[in-house]
Amino acid sequence: MMLTLIAFVVALAILIAVHEYGHYRVAVACGVKVLRFSIGFGKPLWQWQRPGSPTEFVVSAIPLGGYVRMLDEREAPVDPSERHLAFNNQPLRSRAAIVAAGPLANLLLAVALFASVNWIGVQEPAAVLGAPPERSLAYEAGLRGGEQVMSVASDDGEVTPVRSLEDLRWMLTQAALDGQDVYLNVQAKASGAQKPYRLQLSKLKPDDADAKLMERVGVARPWSAAVLGEVEPGEAAAQAGLQKGDEVLQLDGQNVPDAFQLRERIRASGAAGAPPVQTWQIRRDGQVLNVDVQPRPFVDGETAVGRVGAYIGAPVAVVQVRYGLWEGLEKGAVRTWELSSLTLRMLGKMLIGQASLQNISGPLTIAEYAGKSAQIGFTQYLAFLGLISVSLGVLNLLPLPVLDGGHLMYYLWEAVTGKPPTTAWLERLQKGGIAVLVLMMCVAFFNDLTRLLG
Repeated sequence: MMLTLIAFVVALAILIAVHEYGHYRVAVACGVKVLRFSIGFGKPLWQWQRPGSPTEFVVSAIPLGGYVRMLDEREAPVDPSERHLAFNNQPLRSRAAIVAAGPLANLLLAVALFASVNWIGVQEPAAVLGAPPERSLAYEAGLRGGEQVMSVASDDGEVTPVRSLEDLRWMLTQAALDGQDVYLNVQAKASGAQKPYRLQLSKLKPDDADAKLMERVGVARPWSAAVLGEVEPGEAAAQAGLQKGDEVLQLDGQNVPDAFQLRERIRASGAAGAPPVQTWQIRRDGQVLNVDVQPRPFVDGETAVGRVGAYIGAPVAVVQVRYGLWEGLEKGAVRTWELSSLTLRMLGKMLIGQASLQNISGPLTIAEYAGKSAQIGFTQYLAFLGLISVSLGVLNLLPLPVLDGGHLMYYLWEAVTGKPPTTAWLERLQKGGIAVLVLMMCVAFFNDLTRLLG
C-alpha cells in the first residue's frame, strides 16, 4: 500500500512538473513575466524564490495538478511599465506557443522515457502463445497454444518481426482498431516448422475494443507448461502422490494444453459443490502414469472453487528486449506517436458509441498500476510513466475550453477572424467545458470503483 502511494505521488509530481515547466520555460523565452510556478493546488507547503527572480516556486497541498501564473491584465491591474511583460499583450504566435508547450513537454518526456526503457532493456514474455479460449479468434484460426509467433503480416504484405508478446499484443491492438485482418507467421512447438495463421480481426465489433480485447483475440497470456511446482504437504496433490516436476498431459481424458487451462479446470470442479475425483495423466521421468486426484472445496472471495494445494505452471519464457542509441530513440518516438494516435482513436470511438466508456480510467486505477509497475521493476515503472505522460499530453490538447487545447482553439479562431472570442462566448464555452470535464471525471471514478470492488 505504501509503495503504491509513493509511486503514485512520484508519478504525479514528475508529470505535473514537466507539464508546467513546458509552459514556464516557453513563457520566459517569449518575455512573459511568470509570477508563480506551482505543483499542486490549495495551501502552499513549500515556497522558494531565487533572489532577483520574479517567479515564486511552490509545492501545494492538493497534488492533482498544477499551474503557472503569469502577469496578465485580465486577472489584475498591471503597471504600465510592465505591460509588455503581460501574457495578454504577447503576439498570437507567442501565446499559442506558451499554451502548447505544456502538452508537448509531456509528449517529449514520453519519448525520453520510452527511449530510456529501450536503452536499459527489459525482460518481456516471449511471443509463445498460451492456449486460446475456444471462442477466440486465435482458436478459430487453428492455434492451440505453445506456438511461437515470429512475425505479423498485414493484408498489404507488410511483414513486421515480433520480438516479444508485448510486441504482438500492441500490433494486434492497432490492427483490431483499424478492422484489419492479419497473418501470424507461427513456429510450431513440436516440429519447428513455420506456418501462417489468419486472424480475422475484422470480425470484432467496434465495442469489443475494451480491456478484454486480447481475451477475444486469444493472446491474453503467455505460454506456461502444465508442470507442477511445490506441493503442499497434506493437501490433495500430495495425498494423490503427485510430485514437483510432474507434467500433466490429460485430465479426465481431455488434453491439458497449458497451466492456465489446468488451473481453470481444477477451480471449476468446485463450482457445484464437493469436487469429484479427477483422473490425471502425468509424465514423470519419461513414464506416463494415471493418478486419481480429489480436489478440496475452497471459497475464494465469494466463489466456490476446487483446490489441490500445488503450484501449477512452469516459468514463462522471457526475452531481453534492448535497442541501441539511435534505434532506441527512434522507437521511443514511434511508440509515443502510436500511443497518441491510439488514444485519439479510442476517444473518437467512445464519442460515437463504438467503444465502451469503461476504457476511461481515473486516479485510483492509475495509482494501482503505478504500484504494480514499481513492484515489477524500474524499467516497467518508466514505461508506465511514459504511458501516462502520453495520455496527459494528448488529453490536454483536446479542444475543451478548460484545457490547453481549448485555449488553442480560441487562438485558431483569433487567427482566422482577426479578433478573439467575445467574453460572453468565453463564459459559455468555459461552463460547457467544465461540465464535460466533470462528467468524464465521474465516469472515471465510477470505472475505478467498479474495477476495485468487482
